[in-house]
Amino acid sequence: MSSTPIYYSKAEYIETDTGNKVSRRATISGPQNIILGGKTIICTGAIIRGDLRRVGPGHAVVISLGRYCLIGEGCVLRPPYKTYRGTFNYYPMKVGDHVHIGANSVVEAAAIGNHVEIGKNCVIGKFTMIKDCAKIADNTVIPPNTVIPALSSFSGSPGHFVEYLPESTQELVESSTKRYYNLFQPLDR
Repeated sequence: MSSTPIYYSKAEYIETDTGNKVSRRATISGPQNIILGGKTIICTGAIIRGDLRRVGPGHAVVISLGRYCLIGEGCVLRPPYKTYRGTFNYYPMKVGDHVHIGANSVVEAAAIGNHVEIGKNCVIGKFTMIKDCAKIADNTVIPPNTVIPALSSFSGSPGHFVEYLPESTQELVESSTKRYYNLFQPLDR
């Protein structure tokens, strides 16, 4: 990855007290049901559906994003759903720290661990569980209810195991997400 700054228009992004940078052209539905851990970037055209939630007390948080996450341009994050005993419900989605989701990916996972890379144009099926330090290649389709093991790489349509990743994956992804965040600079300071 280069060390060239990635410039954005300060007028286009809102920066929160915790360092989150959210594009004004992203769609954040139901923001009261979404938690951003800090230093997360949500790019132009991304859609996060916090308005789709279970009814009833104690079911407020629908989507939780950790620190140093990057939600690429045109991504869609929506909570997984199913009908159980005749009742239709949405379930929470938890995304860990240092997660990079590439442009135009659609994610309906139940949980995404820490230090995970999801490529561009991926489809992550409902209730998928992606463990820590996993990598999903560009254009991969992960079927619903799949469990992606830690330190593994998946690719294809449908997604299949390709190889195990090195133990250093955690450090590599963490330095990559921090570097990206630090290079993401306002053009008009």
